[in-house]
Amino acid sequence: MNRLNKNKILHEITRVYLESSDFNGISAEQLSRRLGVRFNALFDLLRELIAEKKVGVLYFNPFINPHIIRMGFESESKQIARLTNPETQAICLYPRPAHLEEVVNRSAYRDEPYKLALALGSPQLAYRSFDLSVLEHYRNDPRYMYENDDIRGHICYNSDQMSEGDQTMLEGFSFSYDSDLNRAVAVLVRYLARLTPEHQQIWKAKELEGDYKLHPDYYRNAILGEFSEGMSIFSAFVDELHLIYEMTQGMNRPPLFRKDYGKDRDSKPRKFGFLVRPTLEEFNAFVLLLDKMISENINKKFFQKEVPYETEDERKDGKIQIRPKGTLQILDDWIRGHHSPDDWKHWDEAIQAFKEIRNKRQNPAHAIDEDIFDQKYFKEQRELMIGAYKAIRTLRMIFETHPQVSSLDLEIPHYLQEGKIWKR
Repeated sequence: MNRLNKNKILHEITRVYLESSDFNGISAEQLSRRLGVRFNALFDLLRELIAEKKVGVLYFNPFINPHIIRMGFESESKQIARLTNPETQAICLYPRPAHLEEVVNRSAYRDEPYKLALALGSPQLAYRSFDLSVLEHYRNDPRYMYENDDIRGHICYNSDQMSEGDQTMLEGFSFSYDSDLNRAVAVLVRYLARLTPEHQQIWKAKELEGDYKLHPDYYRNAILGEFSEGMSIFSAFVDELHLIYEMTQGMNRPPLFRKDYGKDRDSKPRKFGFLVRPTLEEFNAFVLLLDKMISENINKKFFQKEVPYETEDERKDGKIQIRPKGTLQILDDWIRGHHSPDDWKHWDEAIQAFKEIRNKRQNPAHAIDEDIFDQKYFKEQRELMIGAYKAIRTLRMIFETHPQVSSLDLEIPHYLQEGKIWKR
């Protein structure tokens, strides 16, 4: 016992942390066994190390894994109180950043800045924020499986025809926002540290400074371990399309929309989400995609010729010119002929939103340089998408009133019924 001192204890705790596969702590039981003493014999020295912020204590409960530094440590006084827990397996000890800064060999983590961050004591569930353009590399490369529902996503290579350094995966990412609601990509340090060195460098080059708040639903799910409460507006839009598809099938008609993108959104277009880069070119491409999902997606066979598909216009010379109606006009005519609300306000707004999307597609704001960069396109896309979602939701609610639909045993997801839609 006379050979036991703080340095020996700190060295053993640090050695286990840096040599473990996932920067793990050492349990109180394991530490006492390695040092050849009972754990209560270490109390006084550990108290001093904790007070000096050289050692930290985490404990086990049903919601906390003590074997990694999830979010950080409690106050020193609370950590010291944890030492008296009789279940020594429930306590894990860690070196703190004040000590790690002095002993970590930084050259051992060359080109791995996020693995280095963990080696220096960063909580594994801390996050970093990045410029959205960092996602382009993966979204636009078919060799990567890129999933993103605008709340959370993941990336994984799916081709062996890549260099070893590019064969990487990101287990999860989300989004974060500054005080002006400017959007950024957010990734937990734990996931960043598992990227290949080449890709850690790519992400490091795009890291942002400043105060960015993590998406509330991702924080609730990934950090607190609770169920998500809502759905992104893009996923909700696709779900509304699928509901309308099921309703029109229940009406014994051809589907109103030719493509519904799947019950589980399994065929949702890869680029149907918030812009990755706020340029005029990306914005126009999104408008084109959105219009294809609405007006170009409308199936004329649904209407069964119950409204005219053509209009007759008298020319100045008195002759009658027959013009085909657009799908949105046919839809508007059919709704007004089959629906009898007390107030047409909601449908007026809905059909106007659909037509606005159509007009923006037909008359894009072309510039000499269509790749002009401007943060305003994030805001314009959000406003356009909010209008589109409200419109498709109104259309779904109109179909709900149809006698053949109201008799269906059709389940409307609770988040759609309660309007728990994330619009950012």
